[in-house]
Amino acid sequence: MAMVCLSDFEAYAKKYLPKIAWDYFAAGADDCTTRDENILAYKRIRFRPRVLRDVSVMDIRTKILGSEISFPVGIAPTGFHQLAWPDGEKSTARAARAMNTCYIASTYSTCTLEEISAAAPGGLRWFQLYVHRNRAASQQLVQRAEALGFQGLVLTADLPYTGKRRDDVRNGFRLPPHMKVKNLEQAFEVCKMSPLDPSVTWDDIYWLRSLTRLPIIIKGILTREDAELAVGHGVQGIIVSNHGGRQLDEGPATIDALVEVVEAVRGRVEVYVDGGIRKGSDVLKALALGAKCVFIGRPALWGLAYKGEEGLQDVLRILQDEFRLSMALAGCASVSEIGQHLVQFSKL
Repeated sequence: MAMVCLSDFEAYAKKYLPKIAWDYFAAGADDCTTRDENILAYKRIRFRPRVLRDVSVMDIRTKILGSEISFPVGIAPTGFHQLAWPDGEKSTARAARAMNTCYIASTYSTCTLEEISAAAPGGLRWFQLYVHRNRAASQQLVQRAEALGFQGLVLTADLPYTGKRRDDVRNGFRLPPHMKVKNLEQAFEVCKMSPLDPSVTWDDIYWLRSLTRLPIIIKGILTREDAELAVGHGVQGIIVSNHGGRQLDEGPATIDALVEVVEAVRGRVEVYVDGGIRKGSDVLKALALGAKCVFIGRPALWGLAYKGEEGLQDVLRILQDEFRLSMALAGCASVSEIGQHLVQFSKL
């Protein structure tokens, strides 16, 4: 079967992954309203394309925190990549480097930070952090990531507790015995209860800043109020995210929340968005509404499930080609020409 669009990879992954792995990746919280709304919200945005513009030469490059990437799509942090492909996060890192884009490696990786770094030397990588009750383990992770050349620290802020994902409860989800959360093995042994620290507050940004010189990006912001707090606490970036609809159900779709956050930030820090991106035209809509870059989560896992590193490159290449085509058809020859004038919200 020819893989023409991202839904082809989704269908493949659903067919061939073990049910427990598919259910884990696909899960949303409670009724999955927010998970599904992330996708539906893009369909309510319409283009206002301009015509007779010279689009014979296209430039789809952009920069995030000063680093150039080949197009404005990166790989969001997701856990347990070995559930999708034996080489796990090593394949993810190699695909991101091959496509010259950013990969955010998860705290809950099934490969060590050292293995990820060695798999794709020179690639643009950020490290995603969950703050754990064992603060020494979190401190050590941050410092390991910086020493290994990771270039940003992404603090996930929307997970004081894990959302209720019903299929995982029904399946009694746990990693197979041969897989480990490689970067936290000792920390999990020390902490028998949930290792996540639900007492984390904005003040902990100052603690993180004392540990590292890496730029800090906050992931999980959905409101004007929290966007202003993030800027006030000196972070360098915000990822508008609802954790793929896996945390609080019936919150806003991320593309809807993006508008509020971009208005609050007023250009003082870079704003990115994840959740629901399935086509190159979705990327164009997100940039038109003020995102500097988007990050894909589940589609990256579908690519891994298809053919590992090669499959993930295919997913990224399809998004890249669709984004370039959407830009041209909307009348933009470079990313700098994309703006809010390109879109309108449907009256439906």
